[in-house]
Amino acid sequence: MMLHVLAVGALAASMLTGSALEVPTDAASPPSEKITIEVMTVNGSGCPAGTAAVAMSEDNTAFTVTYSDYLAMVGVGASPIDFRKNCQLSLRINVPSGFTYAVAQADYRGFAYLEAGATGLERASYYFQGSSLTTASSHWFPGPLVDNWQATDTADVAALVFSPCGESRNLNVNTELRVMAGTSDTSVTTSFMTMDSTDAAVSTVYHLDWQTCS
Repeated sequence: MMLHVLAVGALAASMLTGSALEVPTDAASPPSEKITIEVMTVNGSGCPAGTAAVAMSEDNTAFTVTYSDYLAMVGVGASPIDFRKNCQLSLRINVPSGFTYAVAQADYRGFAYLEAGATGLERASYYFQGSSLTTASSHWFPGPLVDNWQATDTADVAALVFSPCGESRNLNVNTELRVMAGTSDTSVTTSFMTMDSTDAAVSTVYHLDWQTCS
């Protein structure tokens, strides 16, 4: 299992224009009322219709994305385009008045079967609708590897990017898997990497940090 950490970029305060806008002020506990999350759009070869499920945690501290058909592969049985799979989700988190949130940490998980000489790549980014700041993180997994994999992206407190207060902005979540054959012999072997699971407990988890607005 591999663990990598990458800080995501900050959203400059100057991007919040207009005196009527509220701004994040103090760190806060999650809202006590139940937060709902809606999937506005789903696109990508890694998440065909009906294969991605999104759920908010009971304590409103995180949400999960569970995939059931997210697999990239090269070699025997693979088509020329199977080496790369991606998924683009546009999510609306319905936040109570007076609160805003940021993604403080994202945990990505899956399984990899990589022959010697092959390499797997997990790449991800997340940003709010209308924001030009998109920071992508990349995590590489060299073969030989036959194991569950994990990659974690975190942001320190000073770098958290909060949804603008008083506005409804969708959160865009983009992920990608790639498997490169490298020096492995694709005529007799297959290498693959998944971000799916038959176990609902193994999901991509996005941890949220909350602030109050003023």
